[in-house]
Amino acid sequence: MRTEPITPGRLAFTPDGVPLAPDFGDVYHPAAGALVQARHVFLGGNRLPGRWAGRERFVILETGFGLGNNFLATWNAWREDPQRCERLVFVAIEKHPLTHEDLSRAHAASPLPALAAALLAAWPLATPNLHPLAFEAGRVQLLLGFGDVARLLPQLVGAVDAFFLDGFAPARNPDMWEPRRLQRLGRLAAPGATAATWSAARTVRDGLSAAGFTVEAAAGTGGKRDITVARFTPRHTATAPPGGWHAHGGPREALVIGAGLAGCAAAWALSLQGWHCRVLDREAHPAAATSGNPAGLFHGSFHRDDGPHARAHRAAALLTQRVAGEWIELGRVTGQLAGCLRLESRLADAAARAALARQQMARGYVDWLDREAASACAGLALPSGAWHYPGGGWLAPRRYANELLARSGALFTGGVDVARIERILGVWRALDAHDRVIAAAPVLVLANGLGTKRLLGPAGGDALASLSAVRGQISSLCANTPGLPRPRLPVAGGGYVLPPIDGQLIFGATSQPADDEPALREADHRLNLTQLAGLSGGDADAWAALPWQGRVGWRAVTNDRLPLIGAVPDADALAQASRADQPRFVPRQRDAQGGLYVFTGLGSRGITWAALGGQLLASWISGTPCPLEADLRDALDPARYTLRRWRSDS
Repeated sequence: MRTEPITPGRLAFTPDGVPLAPDFGDVYHPAAGALVQARHVFLGGNRLPGRWAGRERFVILETGFGLGNNFLATWNAWREDPQRCERLVFVAIEKHPLTHEDLSRAHAASPLPALAAALLAAWPLATPNLHPLAFEAGRVQLLLGFGDVARLLPQLVGAVDAFFLDGFAPARNPDMWEPRRLQRLGRLAAPGATAATWSAARTVRDGLSAAGFTVEAAAGTGGKRDITVARFTPRHTATAPPGGWHAHGGPREALVIGAGLAGCAAAWALSLQGWHCRVLDREAHPAAATSGNPAGLFHGSFHRDDGPHARAHRAAALLTQRVAGEWIELGRVTGQLAGCLRLESRLADAAARAALARQQMARGYVDWLDREAASACAGLALPSGAWHYPGGGWLAPRRYANELLARSGALFTGGVDVARIERILGVWRALDAHDRVIAAAPVLVLANGLGTKRLLGPAGGDALASLSAVRGQISSLCANTPGLPRPRLPVAGGGYVLPPIDGQLIFGATSQPADDEPALREADHRLNLTQLAGLSGGDADAWAALPWQGRVGWRAVTNDRLPLIGAVPDADALAQASRADQPRFVPRQRDAQGGLYVFTGLGSRGITWAALGGQLLASWISGTPCPLEADLRDALDPARYTLRRWRSDS
């Protein structure tokens, strides 16, 4: 999916104080009030709150978020309903999100001040992404998509129980109400789904009918004679593709193998969906292997074409900033979100600024600093200009992993070595070298890095064929040593260096494929010193005799440098498949009662990927709406490698 720059909406007010969008010449809500319309049209028109009573999860999709009043009214109704669903998921699309300042003005006199303040506190940067926001300890989830509904609606993955069709009048905003847009709703509709809109236009009703809805008129409010309500009554129900959206019907229990960043994040994300997990690891304590480095950096990515890598890493970094940033402020995780610099020697200042200007990326995500400005920012004599990510930083991955695990409430068992896995009578079992059952659950997640490949064996087919081990050695020196650099924030590019942490200057790292040497090597330390000198303008030879420490680990890396997250393909069923040209058509080792999933291949971006990767995995397993667009979900799907073999054999 090609992204487009996000242009913020403009806010004005009518003489009566009603919020107005000057660019559309239309008001955001009638003079009677936003909550009156929300409660009568969108909640009442979808028979809410009654329909969500006793449900595990209820999903709403709104096609125009606007000021967020429909979300606030729905959230308030959920809070006040003793029969409310366990979890309310509200998905919304907005092409022209307001700035934080304008949204604050719009809600200055909100009748729901506490909820409006919470929304304002969580308001994301206006980047072309899906932005997962959580409230009420994760029981209310807002998935906010910034972009054109024509581009984003086909990219949503999930099952929607109620549609709030809101937007400016069809005469003023015809793209929102095109029949093709409305027909897309049928693809997303869950059985028994409903829809409601204040518009009674014939084109809207016809579009809903074509999408499989039975359409009726209902009494309006606030000066409107009629509104439109609809029920999803399709003539035919298509069979869901094996790699598409999936409803889990068994117990919400999962077994996770691996207690590094991936495994702990998997347990945390599943817990947000009401799941109970047991996490196993061969080490006695969580995050004791590669995730056990004393500190690591994280930041987003910027590419001139804003392709899948840039979009995926942006989404991951923004969620890490949101999740880890809160825990750093609370003192639960050691770290600092004071920005991060990524050196870029291949671009001249003018070219870098031109690329940034073309994308019109939101201020606060990434900026370009020339060499002088970047050096002043870092407190180092840098060799080039750099991309500055204000929301990036560093943190201690072990503390982060432990916090994820603690918040999940999962049962952790360390010091156990899983020799093999099997599925018996719909239950996945982990067995030791003596074929004794260690633990079992209907859902099994392999998040044990390179060990995932061993446990899957031939059953993994080509899905993990590209996963390989890359050795990395980091170095550290006493930060108080005279003559050593003291960066103010993390700097990366041909190596990296972190600000002094607990009296240590941490830097590195080597990258060595097909190297299984566990011992620290002097030659690797010298390479790290050379990289440090290149980043800081220092003298590697002058530091060579200083006492040093280091650590060796192995990254699980894929050929395309993107993680593997999703349901494991079924190699035997694939051999008989008549169609598998897209990931969603690839057969999987799962059914309605459980399945086998992987979360690995995070490479050197484990900190960046943990939170979003966990939420993506939880979407695969639980059926909650996907936090990434469909094309990015496909880009991370382990079936992407299976597809290549299927295509070559077809």
